[in-house]
Order: sequence, then structure tokens, then C-alpha cells
Amino acid sequence: MLILAIDTALEACAAAVLDTDAGELLARESQLMKRGHAEALMPMIARVMQRASLAFASLDRIAVTVGPGSFTGLRVGISAARGLALAAKRPAVGLTTLSAYAAGVVGQSGTAPVISAIDARHDHVYFQIVAGDGSQLVRPCVAAIDAAIAASQFGAPHLVGNAANILADRWPKEGPQPVAVDAQPAPDISWIAWLGAAANPDTNPARPFYLKAPDAKPAAQTPLAARAATS
Repeated sequence: MLILAIDTALEACAAAVLDTDAGELLARESQLMKRGHAEALMPMIARVMQRASLAFASLDRIAVTVGPGSFTGLRVGISAARGLALAAKRPAVGLTTLSAYAAGVVGQSGTAPVISAIDARHDHVYFQIVAGDGSQLVRPCVAAIDAAIAASQFGAPHLVGNAANILADRWPKEGPQPVAVDAQPAPDISWIAWLGAAANPDTNPARPFYLKAPDAKPAAQTPLAARAATS
């Protein structure tokens, strides 16, 4: 199976092509960035496909991160994945950034639970907790940092994500301390590709996975009648 993986959810723009039969990435590229995903993504995808010596029609599916993450970044990646999937007549699958973070470290610290955490700002984090074997313990959610720490009742954890250091800095000194802290600005694109290969397109659609409303809200519009009365 040939998978094109895309990630623009957080502070990176990344793309890769995975050949599951060969068990390797044929090409990959990743650039750290907080803005500019829209301009960077399509040229990056073109370069990755060229290095892999593949036409889009050769792909079996396209995998993309669907959140939590930047609302603007998510729209860029998901729109690209849907458009390419439609043009190539291939399915697009969506993977959460939290699961991609966890996939890269599950089992690294033995049976230690893994807490994936993403900065949601305003003293909150998006997080989920999985066991050392990858089974789910706490579903993805958004909570205050202290509440997220309190939700971990499964032993000393392995922290991963762009909010890993935020949790580590607030971790209670009297409790079991984290066994590892992996502060990563974005998930490894290779794990997004592998998760995409395993995902069921029917149950993992390429659509945004939002756990809270956007911080920026449209300005209130003055009713037409009121504007007319003051003009």
C-alpha cells in the first residue's frame, strides 16, 4: 500500500510517502513553521512525490492530521488531502494529532502510560492517555492543565507533545514523576503515514477534529435597520 501523509496541524508542515509492502518511507520532508503552511504545503507534496517517483494515481490513500491543532493549519492540510483524494479517486483518512504523538512513543518506557498533550492556550491543554500497550485510558479532551494532571491515575507517565514541558513543569512533586518528557513541536510524519495505513476510511474521515471553539470570533454585525437609522 502506498500512502501520502500530510501534517499541517501544529508548528510544522510535513509530507511523506510510505510503502507498507517495503516497510519504509520512500520520501519525506518536514519544515518547522508557525505560519505559512498554505504556501509551503503543495510545493512540498510535489517534491516528495517526485522523490518517490510516483504519480498521484499510484497512491492507495491519503492520510492527514485532523486536530486538535491550529484552525488555519488544519484547514490547509485537510483541504489539500480532500482535493488530492478527489482528483486521484482515492480515499482520504484523518488521524488525530494526539494519536500520532502517542504512536511514536508507546512502549518506549515499558508499561508506563503515555499522555499526549497539546497546548490549547489559556492554561488549558488538549490531551489523551493511553496505556503502555496503546489501549485507550482517557479519551481525547480539553481541560485545564491541573485537571489534565489530576486525570492521570495510572502511574508515572511518559509525556509527549508540544505541551509535554508544560505538564512536566506543573507536575506535583509528591506524586510519581514522569519517566520521560518528549517535547515535540509536531508529530513525526512517519507515524501519521503508518496510522493512515491502518485506519478505516469509513470510520476515520478527513474532517476537522475540534475539541473547542476557535478563540477568534467574528465581530458582531450591527443590524441593518439600526445602521439605516444612524446613517
